[in-house]
Amino acid sequence: MPRTTVPDVPLTDPAATGAAATTVTELTIGGMTCASCAARVEKKLNRMDGVTATVNYATEKARVEHAPEIAVDDLIATVVKTGYTAEEPPAPEPETPSGPGTDSGPGTDPEPETDPELAALRQRLTVTALLSAPVVLLAMVPSLQFENWQWLSLTLAAPAVVWGGLPFHRAAWTNLRHGAATMDTLVSVGTLAAFGWSLWALFLGDAGMPGMRHGFDLTVDRSDASSSIYLEVAAGVVTFILLGRYLEARAKRKAGAALRALMELGAKDVAVLREGTEVRIPVAALRAGDLFVVRPGEKIATDGTVAEGASAVDASLLTGESLPLDVTEGDPVTGGCVNVSGRLVVRATLVGADTRLARMAKLVEDAQNGKAEVQRLADRVSAVFVPAVILIALGTLVAWLLVTDDPTAAFTAAVAVLIIACPCALGLATPTALMVGTGRGAQLGILIKGPEVLESTRRVDTVVLDKTGTVTTGRMRLTGVHVYGGKYGTDATDEVRLLRLAGALEHASEHPVARAVAAGAAERCGELPVPKTFENVPGLGVRGSVDGHLVLVGRAALLAAEGVEIPAGAPGPGAVHVAWDGVARGTLTVADTVKDTSAEAVARLRGLGLRPVLLTGDHRAVAEAVAAEVGIDEVIAEVLPEEKAEVVRRLQAEGRTVAMVGDGVNDAAALAVADLGLAMGTGTDAAIEASDLTLVRGDLRVAADAIRLARRTLATIKGNLGWAFGYNLAALPLAAAGLLNPMIAGLAMALSSVFVVSNSLRLRRFA
Repeated sequence: MPRTTVPDVPLTDPAATGAAATTVTELTIGGMTCASCAARVEKKLNRMDGVTATVNYATEKARVEHAPEIAVDDLIATVVKTGYTAEEPPAPEPETPSGPGTDSGPGTDPEPETDPELAALRQRLTVTALLSAPVVLLAMVPSLQFENWQWLSLTLAAPAVVWGGLPFHRAAWTNLRHGAATMDTLVSVGTLAAFGWSLWALFLGDAGMPGMRHGFDLTVDRSDASSSIYLEVAAGVVTFILLGRYLEARAKRKAGAALRALMELGAKDVAVLREGTEVRIPVAALRAGDLFVVRPGEKIATDGTVAEGASAVDASLLTGESLPLDVTEGDPVTGGCVNVSGRLVVRATLVGADTRLARMAKLVEDAQNGKAEVQRLADRVSAVFVPAVILIALGTLVAWLLVTDDPTAAFTAAVAVLIIACPCALGLATPTALMVGTGRGAQLGILIKGPEVLESTRRVDTVVLDKTGTVTTGRMRLTGVHVYGGKYGTDATDEVRLLRLAGALEHASEHPVARAVAAGAAERCGELPVPKTFENVPGLGVRGSVDGHLVLVGRAALLAAEGVEIPAGAPGPGAVHVAWDGVARGTLTVADTVKDTSAEAVARLRGLGLRPVLLTGDHRAVAEAVAAEVGIDEVIAEVLPEEKAEVVRRLQAEGRTVAMVGDGVNDAAALAVADLGLAMGTGTDAAIEASDLTLVRGDLRVAADAIRLARRTLATIKGNLGWAFGYNLAALPLAAAGLLNPMIAGLAMALSSVFVVSNSLRLRRFA
């Protein structure tokens, strides 16, 4: 297998490259129970002078851009005044290792039940469900109703409503003190109203009389108000909503599993060389410059350079690349990769938050914390949704009383309206899909920089591909040897002699073309002679003395300047002419080789409905040859680096929506101008910073995968929002019309959020 190295992706933190006058702070927000909560916190923070905040309900985090003079404590105080908690996320503490074999497996995700909050929620749900089940059965099945059964229902329902629903009541009270209403307000008011009505009917009405019987109807039941109880509604709704919260919390944890797996890829401890002795220490104690040992099967602790040894390194969990990469002394290696075979001694170059793995995780997390434009509409709806629902419920109560003069039916319909409303699904629609989509992308070596990128992928119809380093390897290779004969050769010149003399002279040069000639000559001829003299002629080639011959290697202009005639029909662009002793002897052809996967990648891009365009500063003949090899019809060649952005603008002026794929500094402007910029991860900082998507591997096929994933994620978001809006538009009128029993409404409300999150989880199967 040819020797390759793990690509060194110089990922950058977008926040760090922003304006110097702005500080970015991330806060963990506690106490949020629905999208309305997130909207309130975001609104309060944004009211502060010099503050721009985005609050994500699914990730329970706020990303705040603020002036440096605004203290973080002031931001936290604002959140606390709103009724929630806030703190800066603590720095991850390294696990204390017990021995050499303490690395956690890649992608490990602890069982959700080990999460203390989930465990507490599960306990509350279990107890409440056990208490509520008999209450619901007694109310729904008249044959089970024995003498004074209603008092047993009250005994069981009271703790279910009061203790089981305590999180909702506590949150509703907190919000009330701050003059706000959220989803918890609707749940608390609805269940307490049903419970309070039942207490009145039992103690002051006729419902407490022995022999009372109770029927169940899927719609509003019209009966004597003093003999109607709603204990099964109060207890059942609390149970169903707790079930929805629990399932939602589990699903949200799964949605973030890919990011957690990425962050957990790193080794926990490392064997550092101290005066020739191996000492095992936590990775957090590793410092740049330290030498550490990596045995076969172990993870590389941090980014570094191989100081001793050779091995194959499995980077699949980091880049998605299935084949191990060969590394030897001097090659860079990346933390989180697994050493497959030989023993390596590595010198640490980057540690902690500076490592490539940490920066990848930061980019993914930043993307998950952002908001797509479609989500902002949902946020605006959520912000006014709860007050609107309360008004609708009051209107429903009044309307039923005026039309039917039936307080039982009026109350039942109003409670159903309060309970059926669910802004949670709206709040979860975008962030859960983003969490899963960006996390899956990270597993495949695709980094999506922000949710706004998704909108661009849908509209793109043209993809501009930089040639060198994107479609081709970016490495020159000797591809042809042509020996002159007849009057151009005074003696028997063969390929070996031509390559030996040309290769010997080019070996002394650092030019990429010269290195390609030297490498090709050494491969075919073995050891090359050492030139006696050597001179570099800038822009033209080299000359010197080899084996007693005065040798010229370079462009036609170099030979012409020395009075050497080149035969007609000799190769043009990309040709390296060779002469010695005043006679042209032959021509060497050097070319940048096309990547093995580029033709398949172009076919995949066409399959996505994209029109590929090859863009290069190289000669047109060379560019057209490459384009023909990979299946591209449109070629724009001989373009200066500063003109690449202008080419993209010209295509946009023609009405095209353009994606640009590149890897070099000269591609940065074009990547920034394009509607969608994709940077090859093997490229430069400038290109990656200017792009919207980063492809960790240097494989063009990943560009097609990236666009497919982004489009699938956007489609999932729109599907989620369509369901969330449609559910509320359909459910509220049904509830107001008396066509939904409040308990059925509670079940439907709980399941709507679960549906949205479960739909997002389907992205985990993207391949």
